[in-house]
Amino acid sequence: MREAQVQRDGMIKWRIIQAIQHSEIMTVIDINAAQRQPIDDILQQIADYTCNHTIDSELAYSTARYCVLDSLACAALAMRFPECVKLLGPLVEGGDLPQGCRVPGTSYRLDPVQGAFNIGVLIRYLDFNDTWLAAEWGHPSDNLGSILAVADYLSRKRRRTGEPPLTMRQVFTAAIKAHEIQGILALDNSFNRVGLDHVLLVRVASTAVITHMLGGSRDDVINAISNAWIDGGALRTYRHAPNTGSRKSWAAGDACRRAVTLALLALDGEMGYPSALSAKTWGFQDVLFVGKPLTLQRKLDSYVMENILFKLSFPAEFHAQTAVECALQLHPQVKDKIDSIQRIIIETQEAGNRIINKTGPLDNYADRDHCIQYMVAVPLLFGQLTADSYADAQAADPRIDQLRELMQVAENPQFTKDYFDADKRAIGNAIQIFYADGSSSERVAIDYPIGHKRRRDEGIKVLHSKFMHAINQHYPQRQAQRIIAMLEQPEALDTLPVDEFMSQFSF
Repeated sequence: MREAQVQRDGMIKWRIIQAIQHSEIMTVIDINAAQRQPIDDILQQIADYTCNHTIDSELAYSTARYCVLDSLACAALAMRFPECVKLLGPLVEGGDLPQGCRVPGTSYRLDPVQGAFNIGVLIRYLDFNDTWLAAEWGHPSDNLGSILAVADYLSRKRRRTGEPPLTMRQVFTAAIKAHEIQGILALDNSFNRVGLDHVLLVRVASTAVITHMLGGSRDDVINAISNAWIDGGALRTYRHAPNTGSRKSWAAGDACRRAVTLALLALDGEMGYPSALSAKTWGFQDVLFVGKPLTLQRKLDSYVMENILFKLSFPAEFHAQTAVECALQLHPQVKDKIDSIQRIIIETQEAGNRIINKTGPLDNYADRDHCIQYMVAVPLLFGQLTADSYADAQAADPRIDQLRELMQVAENPQFTKDYFDADKRAIGNAIQIFYADGSSSERVAIDYPIGHKRRRDEGIKVLHSKFMHAINQHYPQRQAQRIIAMLEQPEALDTLPVDEFMSQFSF
């Protein structure tokens, strides 16, 4: 009897265990159901916009023309720096492509993948191209690395087959759409707060417009951008202490290169992933975005290009642009009283306080051009801030760090509020200097930098000067004159074939 009881008890336990295991198995099966989910809404919205939306804003097109010219000015300026130039060219020796895309400022002819990297590096290297500030920030003209490379390559390929090349109007349309995709995704979705770099959005935006530019369908765009999201995101490690480094100058070029690769794969029939964003456990949102759903705050149109911020007077991280302007205003009052300064108060926005308020030793160029204290100290001392201001020779001046040690940086809540206001999009900073004798300077506050939409007329004049300086500096006189003539009639660029335009900028 006792043995039978033991057997019955054992059987009951076995059945309980089996029931538990069956329940667990069923749960796992439910979680990992093989049936595909509907296509994520954001993937569909981006694809519909990319393939079907007509841009009818002349303000957007006018701004896009200047955006392209400004970006190529940045590329020309970057050619002065050997550390930039060494990144250029084919990936391996002998990888030139005679009928490939042109790399501005060089004689390289490359395949569109490596061409996108080259052009993206040149545009971004000095941190001097346009900017977008929101919950996530970034530089939408980074996308021109892929757009110009592919448009030029396609145009040359079409000429060989007797087809008409692309026009610059098509480049401007692609730029407007890439700006919009990147910028609207940035309005509410902060990737930096989870440690991801904003070049993720360059990869997504470029992948969308490049896939369409290459002749891809709506489905092809969805497939391509789903893979762009699945790539995840680069860590922001290289943008912040204690690891700030030069990768931040080629990260956007890398995103452009990857975008072209993904577009070409999609056109070859590579599959996509419908719930790349929303899939439980394995999708982008659960893996990398702490489970939060990605959102699009506004309908995709041309808002971002119309409101883009140009960096015109100095290559400074954009949250500090107005701080540099404030410092330049104070320079005449301060230059002869540097030794009398007791403290310097800098008021900035929350984002500026969080990402460029940096104390302690600064090890390299990349460290310095993302430090608000450094970007204020140099113009206070010298009355200017240029790309050379971040070089080791300039940084060796002990007065720069002496001033940095006297600075107190704090968030001004009103600056933060106006920063997020969709109608203002301000980037305010203020500076006041206090002296040992108890006196002080005036408090200088500026809400809108010169590259802001609210200062566009003033800014375009400075953009002209920036462009002419960059082109005259890098190109022979006759070639420079032909390039600069484009500024006189920017609307005439619309009908210019892309390959002819790019040839103007290459050797």
